[in-house]
Amino acid sequence: MTQSITPVTTPRPAVRPSRPRRLLRAVAVLSCLPYLGLKAAWIAGSHIGIPEGSALLDDRVGMAVINALSVLLDSGVIVLALVLTRPWGLRVPAWLLAFPVWVATGLLAPIMTGFPAQLVVRAFGGGAAPGRGRDAFLHSWVFTVVYTGFILQGIALGALFVLYARDRWGHLWRGRVWELPVGVAGPAHRALAVAAAVVALLPLTVHLLWACGVTAGLSEGRAADRTSDFLVLEAVYVVFLVAAVAGGFLLAFRRGRALPVAVPLGLAWVGSGAVACWGGWLSLASLGGVEDIADRPTPLMSLAYAGQMLVGFLVAALGVYWFAERSAGAARRAV
Repeated sequence: MTQSITPVTTPRPAVRPSRPRRLLRAVAVLSCLPYLGLKAAWIAGSHIGIPEGSALLDDRVGMAVINALSVLLDSGVIVLALVLTRPWGLRVPAWLLAFPVWVATGLLAPIMTGFPAQLVVRAFGGGAAPGRGRDAFLHSWVFTVVYTGFILQGIALGALFVLYARDRWGHLWRGRVWELPVGVAGPAHRALAVAAAVVALLPLTVHLLWACGVTAGLSEGRAADRTSDFLVLEAVYVVFLVAAVAGGFLLAFRRGRALPVAVPLGLAWVGSGAVACWGGWLSLASLGGVEDIADRPTPLMSLAYAGQMLVGFLVAALGVYWFAERSAGAARRAV
């Protein structure tokens, strides 16, 4: 007796990507150019967009290193746009693609939400606390140009990844939470979700207090430079911390049973990426040489950044574990 075996197939797009995908790819690539152009100019020694007396001019070597790293990260958007729209992109190992997309999602999501929120607050009269303000670092037009480019990158790259992931892994997140097999949410998932929730308590509390205007734990320079933009950004960190923990909790404990599986997965993906990548970026920036002692991050600031980074990695590990088990289960059912 012959057993019928149905292989797990991955839908393959046409050799030539569709017109919407080509348009999204063009938007992703073109929106990188202003940022890359500015960074290249600064590395070359130009002061375009940097006012006289800016703290960015104090440590030329450190800023050159950070700018070079920024160029490398944003150039990755162009590479990802190509991977997500070319047939050979489907042959890229899942881990090799998922990690940089997760990093890009994490870095861009807070900007995509925070910058428009900052504009709305300012439009309704949100003022700045006394202090030097961000114009002491860069001219305001730089933020508008760069952040607009980031938002376009996020929209285009996010749409391309959703289309790509639907083609390649869409069968893994079909259905609703209550339909998940019991084995998909095991003790390891629950342990990771609980650990993430516990670790999140410190950074969540600290960012919430700072968003409400409390200055405890801030460096003197940061407290003096607080503006409405700073308060909005702190509130954004709170939102993404809650999203990361909630997404992990829903997946691990199978709560929100009527929700589509894509909802907790999306919360976990975006939330973990945002808190991990920005926690890491802020930690890295704090390691740079800061001559003014008033601007050096306090121990509480460093703990908050490290804590949110750890939360992101814990939730991301839960997601990786979840996908691995779901993929293995799908393969077994197909045999």
